[in-house]
Amino acid sequence: MRLWSIAPVHLDAKGLVALWREGLLAQKVLLGQTKGYTAHPQLARFRSMPDPVLAIGCYLSYVVQEAERRGYRFDAAKIARTGRCPGMRVTSGQLEYEWRHLLAKLEARAPELYRKCKGMKPEPHPLFTVAPGGVETWERP
Repeated sequence: MRLWSIAPVHLDAKGLVALWREGLLAQKVLLGQTKGYTAHPQLARFRSMPDPVLAIGCYLSYVVQEAERRGYRFDAAKIARTGRCPGMRVTSGQLEYEWRHLLAKLEARAPELYRKCKGMKPEPHPLFTVAPGGVETWERP
């Protein structure tokens, strides 16, 4: 499961669809509707929020917006809860770690997008504000 801290605009088609599916799985975990993935470290930052289901819903809402921008049809009705979302924090080290990870994926499966992105500075997912720091403690390098 990879719930990117990077803005969905940077993902290729496969990455965006995977993010949607993995985000929906994360939502099921947070709703207590699955037995698997309950200890997945990527869920720690959502669980730390006052309303984890709202937090993942807000996260997924931005994924839907990017999908719509590209002409895809993701079913926003699958999002359990949306509303006014408090922002979340991500460290600059985590964003950089994920950017390198994404670039490696893009180099293999979307070379044209890789060439476009490799010299860029990544934007965070719109739900996140970047703060100084290293790779997050929940990340498994």
